[in-house]
Amino acid sequence: MDKDLINSPEQDVNDGAEVNQEQNKEKNKSKKSSRTILKSKEKKLQEEIDLLNQKNEELKDKYLRLIAEYDNFRKRTIKEKIDLRETVKIDIIKDFLPVVDDIERAMMYLNEVKDVEATVEGIRLISQKFLDFIKMQGVEEIISKDQDFNTDFHEAITKFQVEEEDKKGKVIDVVQKGYKINDKIIRFSKVVVGE
Repeated sequence: MDKDLINSPEQDVNDGAEVNQEQNKEKNKSKKSSRTILKSKEKKLQEEIDLLNQKNEELKDKYLRLIAEYDNFRKRTIKEKIDLRETVKIDIIKDFLPVVDDIERAMMYLNEVKDVEATVEGIRLISQKFLDFIKMQGVEEIISKDQDFNTDFHEAITKFQVEEEDKKGKVIDVVQKGYKINDKIIRFSKVVVGE
């Protein structure tokens, strides 16, 4: 028998050990490769987390700035509205002062009136001046007498029985005049309605 052809049991064990060592080397390489891949993935994920945290901080900063800007805008707008309201009020009062002056002059001479007709005419002129003033402000009287009762313009304070059919549902008396500015009611007419 040829010695080379027959393997001794020791040689089989050595061959098996070599194969095991080779397999272990392969497994270790595979483990090292897997660890390297995991570390690489972990590093990429950490970079992504850092990037997202940075973007999140930037967005928080922008959000806080936007809220601050909006709050400043809101405060500025409120202040501008108040200033505008005050300016308008001042302009209206300034235009109204000549009427007040006329009323004060009339009141001063009321006790010394000798000519009643001249006094009545003076009061009519003051009244007309005042009506012209409110007309300049865009204020219009709501015409109500003999009109159909309309809740958009009228406030009924009472109803009154009428005999004429054409007066039923109509305004038969105006207790207090109503006014509007550009179709916006500033005071409803207080009226008596026929029924």
